[in-house]
Amino acid sequence: MSQPPLRWQRIVLPSFLALPMLAAMLALGIWQVQRMGWKSALLQELAAAQAGPPVSAANPAPFAHIMASGRFRHDLELLLGSEVRGTTLGAALITPLERDGAPALLVERGWVPLDRAGVSRPEGVVTVQGYMRPAERPGLLSAADSPAARRFHNFDIPAMGAALGLPVASFGLAVVVPGRARPDGGLGSTPAPNQGGVPSPATGFPAPSNPHLGYAITWFGLALAWTAIFALWASRRISTP
Repeated sequence: MSQPPLRWQRIVLPSFLALPMLAAMLALGIWQVQRMGWKSALLQELAAAQAGPPVSAANPAPFAHIMASGRFRHDLELLLGSEVRGTTLGAALITPLERDGAPALLVERGWVPLDRAGVSRPEGVVTVQGYMRPAERPGLLSAADSPAARRFHNFDIPAMGAALGLPVASFGLAVVVPGRARPDGGLGSTPAPNQGGVPSPATGFPAPSNPHLGYAITWFGLALAWTAIFALWASRRISTP
């Protein structure tokens, strides 16, 4: 007469299915902890770079504090994105800055109304400072740009340069005018509110968010819940006659 199978054998196969899920959740939690450390170091580097004086816009790191001098080509303005301020629809004004011995630099001067009423356009040699803005690649779901109308929804520098017929640098400069600190004490700020003078530039440097601690807690919490649920199920499975 054959012996009935041991009760613990009932959970062998389910265990082989449950353990990979647990390992995956733990691995994702550990990865988020590593990402948190990397992002914290990046934020510290950005804070140090942006707290110092601006450097020449020759070959800057992304979001570095930079400055450049040249002459604005106001006849070649572009509009980027869209944003409503109050009851007025507007966009970011992009103006090429022609520099001696270097490609033109696309400068994001700040928010303007779509009709560009009241926009100031300084003549002669000017010096602007802000942060290095990297180029963007349009995604599959990105709004379509209109190069012929010089209306863009992505900071696609090659496409902008082609629309202007102008050799441009591979990065841009977003003007920053010091203003109010962010309520949360972070580095970045939202664009300055339009107070009558346009363009209305940013008042602080951007700062990438660092949500990885929350993600890590989520994955470790899911792993703990998965373990508890499986342990409860396994104990009942084993104790069942």
